Amino acid sequence: MINYEIIDAENKNDASYSLDDLAGFLHNHLDEFGDDLESIKKAIRYAFKENDGRGGFVAVGHEDGQILGVVVVNETGMGGYIPENILVYIAVRGDQRGRGLGKNLMNNTIERADGDIALHVEPENPARHLYEKIGFTNKYLEMRYHK
Repeated sequence: MINYEIIDAENKNDASYSLDDLAGFLHNHLDEFGDDLESIKKAIRYAFKENDGRGGFVAVGHEDGQILGVVVVNETGMGGYIPENILVYIAVRGDQRGRGLGKNLMNNTIERADGDIALHVEPENPARHLYEKIGFTNKYLEMRYHK
């Protein structure tokens, strides 16, 4: 049976999984949509209110001590004109995809989040269809300038 755990700044020391466990899982299972390990750790630390982070949480799906899926959400502090939360990372272990774990993680995330949630997804990412089924919409074209 899959269990779901929410980890935030208040319970991170009592959580079943460490920063390294969570970041390592994401780094291994984000496939071509991932970032380097330090960037992933930075997002988790932000969720845990470390290093001047505003907060957020990590949702974990696990079974028999094995992580099956992870979501990282950071609070933006900008409610009203920018969604209050940004879903930074979501990954499900490859052999668990298609079993509803991603949908359950997303539903747990939506239930736990205070306020609206934004996420960025590349057009070719197959998870895009899950987000649309759940109710995420594409209202804007995101543009970035890299210095």
